[in-house]
Amino acid sequence: MTLFAFIGVVVTSATFIIYGETIWDPVVLAGKFENKLLVSMAMIAVAISTLATNIAANIVSPANDFANLSPKRINFRTGGYITGLIGILIFPWKLIADPNGYIFTWLIAYSSLLGPVGGIMIADYYFIRKQQLQVDELYQHKGRYGYSNGFNIAAVIALLVGIVPNIPGFFVTGKTGFATAFPVWISDLYHYAWFVGFFGEWNYLYIVNENINAEKGG
Repeated sequence: MTLFAFIGVVVTSATFIIYGETIWDPVVLAGKFENKLLVSMAMIAVAISTLATNIAANIVSPANDFANLSPKRINFRTGGYITGLIGILIFPWKLIADPNGYIFTWLIAYSSLLGPVGGIMIADYYFIRKQQLQVDELYQHKGRYGYSNGFNIAAVIALLVGIVPNIPGFFVTGKTGFATAFPVWISDLYHYAWFVGFFGEWNYLYIVNENINAEKGG
């Protein structure tokens, strides 16, 4: 993934030198090529990558989510169709039409949610559980991982702790009229949203979970 990101940065930087503008969209970049064979190969690669990534990987999680909402009525295939339909209805081509809106608003806002989730999972598994899980109880509603009606309140609070520092920057970047409502250093945290969210709640999650485990005698 590091190499993949590196290639994206290098290629986009090279387009400025070659074409005088930064082109981050691979389809637009392929349109700049003069060799028809090279254009064909590039578009085939884009098609394969779209099928391999978006269909084989990205659609799996939401399809399972929809299927779990009503297992009797929605199977995995139907969940995939629902995901595809919603994917069309949100007009994704409008998201990528403006790189500023797509990268600096949508992707960074998305990462501000994913960062805390990743931080919670890693902190809980490595630091609190010490990599020890009772596998059977993972599938029991009333097992040790059942928490309070199926919700780990400490994890939910930790999620909010990881998200809150990024909210001012989101409002400022989204041009919602809050440009001067927050100190600059607070809104600048948003540029590092994933890292802020990832590391922001570790200590809090650890302390809260340790207190809960102590109260339960475990």
